[in-house]
Amino acid sequence: MNDSDSRDGPAPSGCDIDNAARAAALDRYGILDTARERVFDDVAEMAADILDAPMAVVNFVTDERQWFKAEVGIGRNELPLDVSICRHAVLQPGVMVVPDLSQDARFDGNPLVHVVEGLRFYAGAVLQTPEGVPVGTVCVLDTSPRPEGISRRQERALRALAAHTMAQLELRRTAALAEAETARAEKRGQRLSLLAQGAALLLAADDAATMIRDMFALLERPFALDTCFFYACGDNDLRLVAAMGLPPEIEQQAGRLEYGQTICGVVAQTHEAVHLSRIQDLDNPDAAFLKAIGLQTYLSSPLMRGNRLLGTLSFGRKGPAFSDGELEVLQTLVAQTATAVERLRADDRMRESEARFRNMADNAPVMMWVTDPSGVCTYLNAGWYAFTGQEKGRGEGYGWLEAVHPDDRPAAERAFVTANAERRNYRVDFRLRRADGVYRWTIDAAAARFDHDGTYLGYVGSVIDIDERKVAEAELEARVAAALAEQALTEDALRQSQKMEAVGQLTGGIAHDFNNMLAVVIGSLDLLGRRIGIDDARSRRYIDAANDGARRAANLTQRLLAFSRRQPLNPEPIDVNRLVTGMSTLIRGSIGTDIQMETVLAGGSWRTLADSNQLENVILNLAVNARDAMPEGGRLTIETQNAHLDDRYAAAHIGVSAGQYVLIAVTDTGEGMSEDVIAKAFDPFFTTKEVGKGTGLGLSQVYGFVKQSGGHVKIYSERGEGTTVKVYMPRLVGADVAHCVEEAVSDAPVSEQGEVILVVEDEPAVRQFSMDALGMLGYRVLEADGAAAALRMLEAHPEIALLFTDVVMPEVNGAKLAELALERRPGLKVLFTTGYSRNAVYHNGVLDVGVELIGKPFSIEELATKIRQVLDLRV
Repeated sequence: MNDSDSRDGPAPSGCDIDNAARAAALDRYGILDTARERVFDDVAEMAADILDAPMAVVNFVTDERQWFKAEVGIGRNELPLDVSICRHAVLQPGVMVVPDLSQDARFDGNPLVHVVEGLRFYAGAVLQTPEGVPVGTVCVLDTSPRPEGISRRQERALRALAAHTMAQLELRRTAALAEAETARAEKRGQRLSLLAQGAALLLAADDAATMIRDMFALLERPFALDTCFFYACGDNDLRLVAAMGLPPEIEQQAGRLEYGQTICGVVAQTHEAVHLSRIQDLDNPDAAFLKAIGLQTYLSSPLMRGNRLLGTLSFGRKGPAFSDGELEVLQTLVAQTATAVERLRADDRMRESEARFRNMADNAPVMMWVTDPSGVCTYLNAGWYAFTGQEKGRGEGYGWLEAVHPDDRPAAERAFVTANAERRNYRVDFRLRRADGVYRWTIDAAAARFDHDGTYLGYVGSVIDIDERKVAEAELEARVAAALAEQALTEDALRQSQKMEAVGQLTGGIAHDFNNMLAVVIGSLDLLGRRIGIDDARSRRYIDAANDGARRAANLTQRLLAFSRRQPLNPEPIDVNRLVTGMSTLIRGSIGTDIQMETVLAGGSWRTLADSNQLENVILNLAVNARDAMPEGGRLTIETQNAHLDDRYAAAHIGVSAGQYVLIAVTDTGEGMSEDVIAKAFDPFFTTKEVGKGTGLGLSQVYGFVKQSGGHVKIYSERGEGTTVKVYMPRLVGADVAHCVEEAVSDAPVSEQGEVILVVEDEPAVRQFSMDALGMLGYRVLEADGAAAALRMLEAHPEIALLFTDVVMPEVNGAKLAELALERRPGLKVLFTTGYSRNAVYHNGVLDVGVELIGKPFSIEELATKIRQVLDLRV
């Protein structure tokens, strides 16, 4: 088999590896320039025997040379790379066979080939790492050419020897790694042993000086230490606590150091360790002390706990610098020493604290106790033994449970054991036997103790006689329950308020659309009624019936607006006593003779600012509801009071402000309501009456008006016990400020002068009715379907005396139109009309001062009266 036979496929990418990858692989194996080894010599000899060649080599190719790990018949261990034949073999996979090197152009000029008795035949198998990196070959050479190449059997043998060589390299590498790891492990073991011994002596130490001496004795031989010393922090300086290896005179001189003085002082000042080597060669004033005692290597480290400096710990020797491993051990011991120093200081403080505590506890007016971390009681004060009568010392351990009531003992023990296991504060009530044998309720409470680093220390607790407090505790629990119930009511009130607001927005929008439609219906019926003669009784009856239905529908929309808090209000100062008295006859006629009516009016009643018509409707609504709740008769009481709602009440009722109110309470002795009914009573369209007996808007209207007026309404009722509805209206304080016009209207007034009125309405049907009605009343009428047309009409007709405009219109609303009109025509009279308007001409439900409004739908009589009223106003 020749070279071409061995390359019957493309070379894998793993063989085309750069020199850097090959150098890295050889470095991992650590094979270059090592002594000869029998296993590799055997490979070279077997290759020479199998291929009957005088020369055989196991070699590795670098970027500079070809180095022989094993060779037969060569007599040297390396060749320069430029004469290497194997450097070509590593560039292809498998086996490279060259029958006659002198005939191969790759080796022209190669001195190993082109000399007398030079090399002629070559066959080599590549040595390839598991990652595919070629690092060398197993090859044979001959000075005679072999035109026939090599056989298949010889090729397989050569491949097998190459694979065997790589396997030996891997084993060799693995063994070297294991050996190195073993050495490292031995060192780690030695260091861990030192650390463990150091930790043990630090843990067992009772004082700092002995602790440092023991540590020096532990480290002196392994680390070849010559000296060790420990400085502790004083108030303003460092004080030498322990020193080993210092001459007595130097130790005396170094007894106190200022911060920043010598290396130890610098370390204390900076909180950073310093490691010096070759000290005798240093020109450092701070190291003069170290040079004086002949040290070459020195490590000084701060003893830190968190951000607090406890002192410095230093090690020195006359030998070379500390290795990384030695520094790691020393720094670990430094950290452990800091912990130990802190512990020793804490122990000193603890002993002092315990002495003070026992003195304080024995003189305390309560029973006190202490446990260790396992839960065993280690101390009970004199107060405990005086109260329980136990023999001194008997309560320690778990003896204290003997004084606990047998029925309470299991729970008390379980609570204590659980709390101690969870390292949390402990509290339990149990009955404790007094010295006279009487059991008294006590509270046993304790705080878990931890030291500065979080180590659990046990409990310090106290036992207090609370027998008299049990009654007070029960009362407190009742108050807490009441507060929780009040909170639940507040949350319910918030949900109810949000629901009512959402429904109110919906109903307000519906009312607006209804009013526009009803304005056309009622207006058209009014006009039709005026055109039909009095003698046409049948037509008159039909018109009256239609008018009655439309009026009832209009009343329904007014109730919707009242509930949604969108109706315009005309507030005025009201004396509620006078209002109730004035309504007495109306109410008595509405409730019938089977029901007795009583009014209880408060003396010196405050006044409120409200729409009197709407407030009368509220009282009448409540009275009629009360009547319906007493089908068999009963008593209706209407009561007025001056009331005050405090901050606590306001906080529990969403939307209620604390302050002074005028209270109107309507009480019946009827069937009462369940809690479910009360929760829905103010919902629109909710009723408990039979179908056709009610709209479900009465209480909704009450709710909407009262809320719009800044008041509050509350229902108190129980099934079979009657119902009280309390209406709180804000008290009026200060001057009487109200816009109130009262005028008795009989027949519809007509125009005597034929004044000109401009009707502005975007709904054609409503606009037409308004024009027809005004024309019938004797007015001259002009029309516009929007603000732009209206402004043009005002410019063209200076005789216009009144602008009669809808409020809600697209693009420019009625309020903005009036503003623009008055800029052009100061003194122009304006009358607004609307079926629903949120903020255009009134705010917070109250008409703006000087604004005149007639609500949709309206009759011709109402229109005539309002038009005349506005025209007759003095500007």
